[in-house]
Amino acid sequence: MNKNFGIFKNGIVKENPLLVLSIGLCSSLAVTTSVFNGIGMGLSMTFVLLMSEIIISLFHKLIPDAIRLPIFIIIIAAFTTIVQLILAAYIPALSEALGVFLPLIVVNCIIMGRVESFASKNGVAPSISDSLGMGVGYTWVLVAISFIRELVGNGTLFNIKLIPDTYTVGMFSKAPGGFIIFGLMIAITATISKAVENKKKAAAAAAKKSAANGAEGGAK
Repeated sequence: MNKNFGIFKNGIVKENPLLVLSIGLCSSLAVTTSVFNGIGMGLSMTFVLLMSEIIISLFHKLIPDAIRLPIFIIIIAAFTTIVQLILAAYIPALSEALGVFLPLIVVNCIIMGRVESFASKNGVAPSISDSLGMGVGYTWVLVAISFIRELVGNGTLFNIKLIPDTYTVGMFSKAPGGFIIFGLMIAITATISKAVENKKKAAAAAAKKSAANGAEGGAK
């Protein structure tokens, strides 16, 4: 249980697919013009990743190594199609807003990378933890970027006007603004991770020094 929870946590921050691994960036920057789009894309990706990892982890021993990638793509494509049909039927506005980036989930680096490097080598429980962790990690970053871009760039949230146009910065609703926000988030994440790592190293060094002093005192 603790191991699976650790796998889940890794995907949220330590191995975040966007801020740390820096994969799947193209669609991420394109769909983060509104919080609605960010949530929709994040949940769609999480569903496809979860179901794909479950199926592949269940049957990975039966899949011939020579044709594993085509089989992985077929499985991912099946669940992506399900998502497309559901959104087109029940949330057409979201389906239209996500556009071509919805079917491109099939070849998204995050999903292909996780099914190849993790699901194909692990059991169902760890794969569920991995997919949910990566999905949550992906989704929260999309929502954070979308929140800033929509609020600062358009002055709205969920199409509700909160800030007058006079005080908005239109650049943030366009591609350059997305790159700036994303770059700042990567920089902040890297800085915090480095500070935590240095703190752990300092604590380990202090503990080692304390143990050495204790051993020296005992010898005397």
